[in-house]
Amino acid sequence: MAISGPVKPPGKRVIKRMSTRTKWLLLSVASLLAIGAGLCIFSEAANLKHTNRPVGQWVLMGTYSLILINGGLCLLGQAIRFRVMLDTRRIVRREIKKKVEELQSKRKRAVGAK
Repeated sequence: MAISGPVKPPGKRVIKRMSTRTKWLLLSVASLLAIGAGLCIFSEAANLKHTNRPVGQWVLMGTYSLILINGGLCLLGQAIRFRVMLDTRRIVRREIKKKVEELQSKRKRAVGAK
């Protein structure tokens, strides 16, 4: 049986259908949770280091915490990107609506003057 084209990940369609606001909300919460968990694990790794535990133990915990912190920061960057998209769209729509109303009022005045 031949597969035509690349296989898509199972959640790709779900993510594509999500609104920008939903993506922003999910990413912002997930990023804050990841950063918080990473900082907690980082403090535990520092505690292990200062209590003279084996080097491998606190190094692995520290590495894991840094992975969580950096991953959380990346997710936060994406969340900020989606928020900027939301704000930009809102501003553009507001400006377009304002221009349309101005054009309509000019047309009404021009028709009324004739």
